[in-house]
Amino acid sequence: MDVADEITLTGLRVFGRHGVYDDERRDGQDFVVDVTLRLDTRRAAASDDVADTVHYGEMAEQIAAIVGGEPVDLLETLAARIADHLLGFELVDGVRVTVHKPQAPIPLSFADVSVTIDRRRGVR
Repeated sequence: MDVADEITLTGLRVFGRHGVYDDERRDGQDFVVDVTLRLDTRRAAASDDVADTVHYGEMAEQIAAIVGGEPVDLLETLAARIADHLLGFELVDGVRVTVHKPQAPIPLSFADVSVTIDRRRGVR
């Protein structure tokens, strides 16, 4: 059965040290993360108990720990780490992760750069 329910967290801003350039690793910068989880929320709706869903506050803290943790070169790698972690939640069937790097080292005027990945449980 396809699950149409979603939990979305947008605009989680976390300081990290990701990038291919030495100064990005040294100085760090803010990254902004958006995630959408696909899961069945009917049990939580019926029980009205946070234990029957994904606690989005705890999820945000876990994402922040990943972004603030071990540096990687690519946004693709960071997004995949976040997605893999979220797919580890028993209730989650799929996830869409966008990692924004608004201060990316691009020598032109721009508003944002981001990478979005979409993953499903059991599909690589």
